[in-house]
Amino acid sequence: MLGAGVRDTDPPTLFDKIISGEIPAAIVKQDDKMMAFKDINPAGPAHVLIIPKDRNGLTRLGKASVEHKEILGHLMVTAAEISNDKSLGFGDGARIVVNDGPDGGQEVMHLHVHVIGGRAMQWPPG
Repeated sequence: MLGAGVRDTDPPTLFDKIISGEIPAAIVKQDDKMMAFKDINPAGPAHVLIIPKDRNGLTRLGKASVEHKEILGHLMVTAAEISNDKSLGFGDGARIVVNDGPDGGQEVMHLHVHVIGGRAMQWPPG
């Protein structure tokens, strides 16, 4: 039997090890569909990653299909809830980002949503 969120065609990722508890994380929210935890290399005073517990082939946003609508919506609603959580260091708004694929800066091939805040964001980012 494979671990949480891993299908035969999906090699395990760092995030699968966090979901299984093999690697510790500062979890801020979770349910049966997703897990949210603090980024270990934050891009701002507040930086949380939100991941689906079951990738179901969703290694990146570019692989999304109609069957992923529910989980994608769930991740975005969770991002909104987290971005409003003052106890996590968020202020009046946040930058919500999905890096898609190698050219988009995605480092872990397990779809994840970044919620970054705690200060005014600049454009271009950096």
